Amino acid sequence: MQTVAVLSLKGGVGKTTVVLGLASAALRRGARTLVVDLDPQCNATATLDPEETGSTLANVLENPRLAVVRDAITASAWGDGVDVLVGSEEVEELNHPNPGARRLGNLGRALQEVNKFIEDGELPYEVVLLDCPPSLGRLTRSALVAAGGALLVTEPTLYAVSGAQRAFDAIAETREQYNPELKTLGVVVNRVRPRSYEHQFRIQELREHFGSLVLPVALPDRLAVQQAQGACMPIHQWGTPGAREVALAFNLVLARVLRSGRRGRHNEFAWPESDGDEAADA
Repeated sequence: MQTVAVLSLKGGVGKTTVVLGLASAALRRGARTLVVDLDPQCNATATLDPEETGSTLANVLENPRLAVVRDAITASAWGDGVDVLVGSEEVEELNHPNPGARRLGNLGRALQEVNKFIEDGELPYEVVLLDCPPSLGRLTRSALVAAGGALLVTEPTLYAVSGAQRAFDAIAETREQYNPELKTLGVVVNRVRPRSYEHQFRIQELREHFGSLVLPVALPDRLAVQQAQGACMPIHQWGTPGAREVALAFNLVLARVLRSGRRGRHNEFAWPESDGDEAADA
């Protein structure tokens, strides 16, 4: 199970768009996918349009037992192959800046459970996509602790380098403290207008700063992306020329993610049973 945290510490760069595009590419490829919506805005959940569940991610983060996890996951409206661990606005209340090691491990514990309730004849999840909020609290840190790889999302704008650098530093910090196997899979540049001199300048700036981490394929700025999301449809099924262009780019990004070939850290990490926060709570 390949677990990927998709993050940016700058809002509005299209992080959820990348998660949904990768889920769409995985659906087309036949790779069963679970989308975990960690963003309190719940845009990924809204676009995937799942049925109502008895639990949500907020419940899972507080109690990552098998029964709770099972109750929070359901099929998306996109068809067989893409499921959702349903988000909730309530997770904002859990987004503490210093949550303690045990609480950071709860998402990883939950992801250990997800393939235990796969029914006979069903494929296990091949890809788990963690849609992180644009902040560095418990939610994003939990995703980095649970993930095997992290994908940074940015736009070709004035503040692109600084925003990507802060996310890169957060990955390095998590790798050092909690998750030595965490990989930086790359920097995805989103909403690119190829004829814009400013965009080409900023992309070159990113490449000078991050080198080969900047993916050679950029995601073009196309209206079809917003149209498909508004219709709650995968970009691969939207069918316009712009959608086909974006879908091809997502195919290439997904191929890079799958080539990384590492399992999520939650499969092998010995989660701490206590931390200072629990002692303080007691």
